Amino acid sequence: MIPSEAPRPTQDLNSISAALPASLDAAVKRELAAWQADDRIARLWGHDASLWTGGDESRWLGWLDIPDRMQQTLGSLAGFRTDAQRYEHVLLLGMGGSSLGPEVLALTFGRQTGWPQFHVVDSTDPTQIRDIEASLDLARTLVIVSSKSGSTLEPNALEAYFHAKITAALGAEEAAKRLVAVTDPNSGLQRVAKAEGFQRLFLGDPEIGGRYSVLSPFGLVPAAAMGLDLARLIASAEAMAAACKPGIAAVDNPGLTLGAILAAALADGRDKLTIYSGPGLDAFGGWAEQLIAESTGKNGHGIVPIDAKQVSDPGVYAADRLFVHLALKGRPDPRNAAIQALADAGHPVVRIEVADSYAVAQEFFRWEIATAVAGAIMGIHPFDQPDVEAAKIATRKLTDEYEQSGTMPEETPILVEGGIKLYADAANASQLAALAGAKTLDAYLKAHLDRLGPGDYAALLAFLPMNQRTQTILEGARLVIRDAKHAAVCLGFGPRFLHSTGQVYKGGPNTGVFLQVTCEEQEDLAVPAKRYGFGVIKAAQARGDFAVLAERGRRALRVHLGPDPVAGLEQLASSIGRALA
Repeated sequence: MIPSEAPRPTQDLNSISAALPASLDAAVKRELAAWQADDRIARLWGHDASLWTGGDESRWLGWLDIPDRMQQTLGSLAGFRTDAQRYEHVLLLGMGGSSLGPEVLALTFGRQTGWPQFHVVDSTDPTQIRDIEASLDLARTLVIVSSKSGSTLEPNALEAYFHAKITAALGAEEAAKRLVAVTDPNSGLQRVAKAEGFQRLFLGDPEIGGRYSVLSPFGLVPAAAMGLDLARLIASAEAMAAACKPGIAAVDNPGLTLGAILAAALADGRDKLTIYSGPGLDAFGGWAEQLIAESTGKNGHGIVPIDAKQVSDPGVYAADRLFVHLALKGRPDPRNAAIQALADAGHPVVRIEVADSYAVAQEFFRWEIATAVAGAIMGIHPFDQPDVEAAKIATRKLTDEYEQSGTMPEETPILVEGGIKLYADAANASQLAALAGAKTLDAYLKAHLDRLGPGDYAALLAFLPMNQRTQTILEGARLVIRDAKHAAVCLGFGPRFLHSTGQVYKGGPNTGVFLQVTCEEQEDLAVPAKRYGFGVIKAAQARGDFAVLAERGRRALRVHLGPDPVAGLEQLASSIGRALA
């Protein structure tokens, strides 16, 4: 961007620079000029719903005032912050916006000296839950149950499970003293917290949606338990908020600039937003994925975000990419040279340097502004998520059926080979059978992935335990598909992606080719007071999500592994390699 002659903000801000192709750079400048001429940033801050669709957008803009509002909240968190030091562990139970932001803070700052180790459970996988539980001393663990609606399936089941475990170890009265709730007013969780005598109850703001809530109590309560300096965190966000307000020239407005780039890239066919988060910011891409996907992926349009790890030769990437690289000052990223090579080859690359760990709060606010701006340019409502609910309804139908009958509906695989089963809806099954020719795993995988065309993306959706081994195997498979097809490849673990990128997969453009991966459970884990266990919930979530993908006419195939997910993944990865050789 060419600097303007207008006064620049005086705050010490994270820097942003962009190397864009000439046509894209010109489009960004035109967009910024239009926002300047029409004073649209003032309309944004004025909660003018006509900037978007003229719907109910104005009631979801409480996050704009978060820095000011949270100054008043800091006092109520002081006592809690001190109390948290008594514990060895803090366990956060939440999904989506309630967990991804706190995860960024936990991994960005690491464990603070003299403060508890922070853990997040945002899964219904029995193995993953058991592994987390085994790492805890429950007698010395503080549990934060975080849910805006208070009715979300996963945190409610997890609360019931860990509450029962701590009660069994310490008794009901002591267990309640170790429970903290963060929820919106008048939610079911608020009623539970009061009825069961939770140690503390923190209320959120109904005018702030979940994915915009990281600087509200949904992020600050976990931050306090980690021992972070909350005043410093809020001051950092305030600096970015001030720089994004009316009165700042459009070309100098850091949030508006990023939003204009995102929207102009989308209009140019570069809808695959590829985010590289440098050392010290490793989890930021996952948080940004939810913000971008849920906000923009609807009405058949949207930006498809990819939290990327590896950088390859520029020739691997198609002309549907926009790259953003976030780097923490003083922490060199070994991918710097490879990312520079992308820019040298003509790919659009945006670089953001984050001044220090606390300045991650600036990026939270910048990306929220940028997303609102991009939504306005796209002409969509960036604060709803209409297609997330569809998968929840399908899941609820299956869990209710299991609660009544003790079983879920029978399924018939379209192929069984070597302990792996393939499933698909009738339309996908028919097409794959015609394309595959041979009734083999390799042939079906090749037929499925050959459906990737120009501008398409693949998505690996794994309802498996999320750990280093499974991530490594899936990352390898991701690269094999990307390099063979020159297509963007998303990777998500269920059920957490259902509260994140799941919106763009179902509500965005029909350009995805989906490979869902599930597995047999070695041993389920009971949910207190329910007939079903976590394994049944996970299976219902996978099947419910697949059903909605099929209803939306998506190209989808489900691969069901045996009870050893690592061995099954290795078998699947080998088959993908052969299929694409």
